[in-house]
Amino acid sequence: MLSRWSGIFQVAAVYVGTVVGAGFATGKEIVEFFTRYGVYGFIGILIAGYIFIFSGTKIMLISARIGAASYEEFNQFLFGKKLAGIINIFFLIMLLGVTAVMISGSGAVFEEQLGISKSVGSWATVILASMVLMLGMRGLFTVNTFVVPIMILFSLILFFSTLGKGEFLSALTQVPEDGISLKMVFSPFAYTAFNLALAQAVLVPVAYEVNDEKIIKKGAILGGVFLMVILLTGHFSLMTLPDVANYEIPSAVIMKTVGGHLHWMFILVIYGEIFTSVIGNIYGLQRQISNYIKVPGILIIAFSFIVALIIGTYGYGRLLGYLYPVFGYISLLFLILVWKSKAGKRL
Repeated sequence: MLSRWSGIFQVAAVYVGTVVGAGFATGKEIVEFFTRYGVYGFIGILIAGYIFIFSGTKIMLISARIGAASYEEFNQFLFGKKLAGIINIFFLIMLLGVTAVMISGSGAVFEEQLGISKSVGSWATVILASMVLMLGMRGLFTVNTFVVPIMILFSLILFFSTLGKGEFLSALTQVPEDGISLKMVFSPFAYTAFNLALAQAVLVPVAYEVNDEKIIKKGAILGGVFLMVILLTGHFSLMTLPDVANYEIPSAVIMKTVGGHLHWMFILVIYGEIFTSVIGNIYGLQRQISNYIKVPGILIIAFSFIVALIIGTYGYGRLLGYLYPVFGYISLLFLILVWKSKAGKRL
């Protein structure tokens, strides 16, 4: 078994790597959920950080205590067998859908930043991810342990590069003209619920494999703290950019102002965040599908990737537009039931 501190960091890294996606590196997610709300966005990040720390820890402790090997078993415990069956189908669809979007995004990185064909980039991601996933949990730990520190370093570099700007304090205390809205109030809850509902596909089997409550608890808390640090530093950097909501990749705009020497690091971070989400989603899918079909894991992984590639090819955006609101409500219900569960009461 891994040494205690190594295990704690690896659990934290997998937690962070699973939650973050391309939206983190580009800054778009942070802007949409937090930065656009000014000082209230800062408060929202503090709330989201607490939810990531508390709820992520509770999900993993409940999983360990009930012996859930997949998110299907975890949801049966939360929702009951009948309702869990319906909810797990939604989770399966969303995991495949998000994976399709991420693979398509990886192809776009290759095409836009490296001048390499989008299809080559997508297939390269699939092949590389399959090789990692063949190593099972060890592959997941290894990749995230490498990528996550780079993500944190990059967010700190961007933060400190904008810290000296004169508009920092005025941007920090900015109050939105529209005042407080219902969407603003629900933003940290919707954001964390959606991400945790997807992350359980990895958090549940990780807790099952580690099977040491002290490592699980400290690792989940550390992962939640890392997520809050990335959110805060990203928010502090992005709020110094005028009309930040108008940019598709606001982090890239900031990066250009601080120097082109960060360009390759920026590409690496975006790709790394996409890649960790891809392997996390497929790992969770493989664990669930293997409960129904007793075939070698690599066949399930290959099948999942092929389906994700097909979905990405035929334009998943419209389907995602219909399913996301429904999935958002299910995610909030999921989060409430996690909070109410007595199995993880002793944190």
